[in-house]
Amino acid sequence: MALSRRHAAVPRQKVDRTTRPIDLVHLARQTFGDRMLECEVLRLFEQQVRLYFDRVRTTTDREELAIGLHTLKGASAGVGAVVLADLAGSAEIEFRETGGLEEETLADMAMAVEEVCAYIARLVVD
Repeated sequence: MALSRRHAAVPRQKVDRTTRPIDLVHLARQTFGDRMLECEVLRLFEQQVRLYFDRVRTTTDREELAIGLHTLKGASAGVGAVVLADLAGSAEIEFRETGGLEEETLADMAMAVEEVCAYIARLVVD
């Protein structure tokens, strides 16, 4: 359970952290720089994000949808998946104002979920 060494070999330079699906500096702060803990948090987050997004996408229960969106927003913000957190937050507002979610909203969230999960897969090595 270690982070891939591929990103460690890159020479240090000023990086726009917003271009990554997960802000690794934020994650390191949340885990006190413990790489083993980072890996565990990312693994748990990946499972949670897939589970809750699947629920959001398929549920017909309004309360379950609201809970799923809120959970996605909070969990994403917690690990530094800023874009996904913002999309989930916008979806919460859309749901509150319209009582539903547009297909485009779900498609945008699906792309963000896949991007985050693919990024995690590249970072976390068994």
